[in-house]
Amino acid sequence: MQQTLTSADLTTTHGHRTYQRTAILLLCMAAHKAMPDSRVSVEHSLSNGVYCEIHDKHPLTPKDVVTLEQDMRALVNQALDIHVRNYPRAEAIRLLQHSGNRSGAALLQQMNIADVDLTECNGYHDYLSGPVLANSSLVPSFRLNYYLPGLILQIPEDNSGNIPVYREQPKLAGVYREAERWAKILNVGDVASVNEVIRRNEAGDLIRVAEALYEKRIAAVADQVAQNPEIRLITIAGPSSSGKTTSAQRLKIHLRVNGLRPVTISLDDYFLNREDTPLDDEGKPDFEALEALDLPLLGEHLSRLIQGEPVDVPLFDFHTGQRSNQTRRMQIAANQPIIIEGIHGLNEQLTSSVPRGHKFKVYISALTQNNIHDHVRIHTTDVRLIRRMVRDHQFRSHPAENTIRMWPMVRRGEVRNIFPFQEEADVMINSALVYELPVLRVKAEPLLQAIPQDSPVADVAEQLLWLLRHYEPLESDEIPHSSILREFVGGSCFM
Repeated sequence: MQQTLTSADLTTTHGHRTYQRTAILLLCMAAHKAMPDSRVSVEHSLSNGVYCEIHDKHPLTPKDVVTLEQDMRALVNQALDIHVRNYPRAEAIRLLQHSGNRSGAALLQQMNIADVDLTECNGYHDYLSGPVLANSSLVPSFRLNYYLPGLILQIPEDNSGNIPVYREQPKLAGVYREAERWAKILNVGDVASVNEVIRRNEAGDLIRVAEALYEKRIAAVADQVAQNPEIRLITIAGPSSSGKTTSAQRLKIHLRVNGLRPVTISLDDYFLNREDTPLDDEGKPDFEALEALDLPLLGEHLSRLIQGEPVDVPLFDFHTGQRSNQTRRMQIAANQPIIIEGIHGLNEQLTSSVPRGHKFKVYISALTQNNIHDHVRIHTTDVRLIRRMVRDHQFRSHPAENTIRMWPMVRRGEVRNIFPFQEEADVMINSALVYELPVLRVKAEPLLQAIPQDSPVADVAEQLLWLLRHYEPLESDEIPHSSILREFVGGSCFM
C-alpha cells in the first residue's frame, strides 16, 4: 500500500493526495522536533486546504505556525530521502510511539497482522494511507496559515507550483466543528475508538445515539423553517450519495410536526426534451447542466404556486426522452412549503423567480468525523464512493468496478454544479454516521475484492479496501429503517 514516488501530477486525485500526504509528513516531523510532547491531528479538508490542530501544553499561536513552516522548509532544503520499510508489528508500534504517534500505535495494537509498512524519513516513522514522494525536496510548494485554534496546510492545486489565496468557508467550517463535537460526545474520534465500542458489544448504543443526534439536527432545521412564515420554498442540494432522499423525507415529517404540509416538486419533470439538451465538451448530452432544465417554465410555476394559483406540472418520460402529454395539477395553501431536491438547489439561477427571503436553502453532505489515526484523515469523497458502490450493487445491479469508473465524472459534476454554491446555504447538514464504515465494510469488501488486479481502477479498490479493513465489521441488524444508511444498504422505510 505504501510506496515512494519520484513525482506527483497534482491535476489528478492520486497525485494531489500523494503530494499532500508528503507535506503532512513534513508537518508532523517539524512539530515533533519543535514541540516534542505535542500531538498533531489532521482533521479535515477545508476549502482549498487541510485543517490541522496541534495539541500541546500551550495553545498554538501565529508565531508557532511561522516556526513550523520555517522548519518544514528546512526539511525540504535538506533533501532528505523518504523510505517505506516493512517491520514486525511490535517493532512498528515501538517506532510510532518513539515518533510521538500514539494514535497510530494504538491502532496497530488492535490489528491482527504480522507486519506493517511504515514511512521513514530521517529517523521519523509514520503509518500512512498511500504513496509519498521519495525525497523531501519534492515538496517545494506549501503554505501554513494560522486558523484558530489550529492551522491550514495548503499545497498547489495544479503543477504550476502556485498556491491560491485561502478561500474562507465559515459555514462549512462550522459544520466540521459540530462534527468534531459530536465525535467527542460519542467518544469515537478515530478508528481505534470505534473498534473498541464494537468489541465491547456496545455498538447498539452508538447507533442509537448517532441516529438521535442526526434526528435532532433535522428537527432543528424544521423548527427554523416553521418559525419564519415568509419561507415558501425549500431547496435541498448536496453531492452524490449524501443521503439527500432520506434527509428530505425526514425533514418533511418534522415540518408536519410543526403544522406545515410540505409538497415536493421533482426537477426531473422540468427536463428539456432530449434533442434540446445542451452538449458537454465531448459533444454528449449534459443532463447535469442547469440549462438542461426548462428554467422559464419552472420559474413561472413556482411564482404562481406561491401566489396560490393552480399550475399543470409537466411529467417527463425517461424512456422516450420527451415531455409527456400528461400533466399533474397542483395548487398549494399558505402552510404548504415547496421542497425541491437536486444538484442545482443552491444555485440562485434555478429559482430566480422567487425572492431570496421566501427561500430556505439546505446543503447536505457526508462530512466524516473519524480519522484512521491522528495523521491520516478519511476523505469524505471515499466514504461517499463506498456508499454509492454499495447502493449501486444493491438496487441497480451495477458492479463496483463500474461505479468506480464513473466516479471521476460524478466528481466533475459536483465541482462544477454544487461545491461553488455551498456557502449559499442557509443551513448545512452533515449526514455522516460514526458507525457507518464498519457496516459498509460488510457490504463493500466482497465487491471490491471481486475487482480484477488488471482493472484500471484496481488502485482505487485497493485504497478503499485498505481503509475498510481497519474497522471491525458490524452487521446492520440494529440500524433503524429510517436511517440514512438504509438508503444504501437496504431496508429503508422511505425507499
